[in-house]
Amino acid sequence: MKYIIMLGDGMADEPLNELGGMTPLEYAKTETIDALAKKSEIGMAHTIPEGMSPGSDTANLAVLGYDPKIYYTGRSPLEALSIGVDMKETDVALRCNLVTLSEEEGIPYEERTIIDHSSDEISTEDAAVLLDAVREVMEDEIYKFYVGTSYRHLLIWDGGHVVELEPPHDHLGQIIGGFLPEDEVLRSMMEKSYDILENHPVNIERRKKGLKPANSCWFWGAGTRPALTSFEDKTKLKGAMISAVDLLKGIAVGAGMKNIVVEGANGGLHTNYEGKAAAAADALLKEGNDFVYIHLEAPDEMGHQGSVERKVQAIENMDSRLIKPLVAQLDASGEDYRLLVMPDHPTPICIRTHSSNPVPFMIYDSRKDLNKSWKYNEKEAAQSGNIVIEEGYKLIDRLLSE
Repeated sequence: MKYIIMLGDGMADEPLNELGGMTPLEYAKTETIDALAKKSEIGMAHTIPEGMSPGSDTANLAVLGYDPKIYYTGRSPLEALSIGVDMKETDVALRCNLVTLSEEEGIPYEERTIIDHSSDEISTEDAAVLLDAVREVMEDEIYKFYVGTSYRHLLIWDGGHVVELEPPHDHLGQIIGGFLPEDEVLRSMMEKSYDILENHPVNIERRKKGLKPANSCWFWGAGTRPALTSFEDKTKLKGAMISAVDLLKGIAVGAGMKNIVVEGANGGLHTNYEGKAAAAADALLKEGNDFVYIHLEAPDEMGHQGSVERKVQAIENMDSRLIKPLVAQLDASGEDYRLLVMPDHPTPICIRTHSSNPVPFMIYDSRKDLNKSWKYNEKEAAQSGNIVIEEGYKLIDRLLSE
């Protein structure tokens, strides 16, 4: 038996007037998922424990079977694992986004507005050049910068302490003054980064191309070194992760899972869907893995952008360009498999950030035909009369149970 989790990050949403009162998941043309749903069980799961922030960090830990209340020590330390940073006990890791702030002349830094948390999904190559410029001015023995992927980078604070910091994607379109760090050094570093980056040649060139400049660092997600139980020890399954996002790669490192790198996978709408499908099939059928976790970032990014059309497209791409070819290869192999399709959390278009609402799940077993009439979406999963998983980290037990 093989097991797959297909995680559409932020895929769940709220009904939208633009879609006739449907959610993007309801509205999207998902022929493969709809066909599988009729043979599957569907239901709802709470992936965000009460009192915890609705982030991809806590939610993906839960989906993988790790109780966030036990294992979560912050988002950035997980990303540090992915980058290969060996954190000391005294280190605190912080996410360093390269963001786009408004560029009005003559106003203080704190009066600027946050325009884009991803600087138009800046390439890693451009971001590395900009981070080098920041490092040259601000790095010392206490604060060290590390290049991650796209807009997502890392600051390690030696001897630091975990401080409350605001995620930039929670405050798009807002003036930043009320969301800056209380820590004077971190706040000063963010302000200085704007002076360094505003007129950097990379940003001058980006403006000429009609792209948003990556003109400021933004620190958030502070935490200490994590310690996850081995996934194989916990489940007796050999597992692999397929993701373009450092957070998920870091979770895989911490859990002792194999990270599979797919060329052209970038965390955006135009990622390599087919490459992820092929890599998952190879991992299961040729490389001896029992379990594959496929993470797709695109629906979440489109939710943060507030783009209804692009979020629908991301879901349709997942269905036709990832799930369809993967299922075809698995069916052709004759291997029995169980497939869990779900989001980690909602990223509703109306708020452009995450919510803690429960999410729909679908579990398909290639050996069974449950002969249902439902489709997979938020509304029908909630109305199915099926179970509601209150502790989301226990849902994987339902997938793995025979």
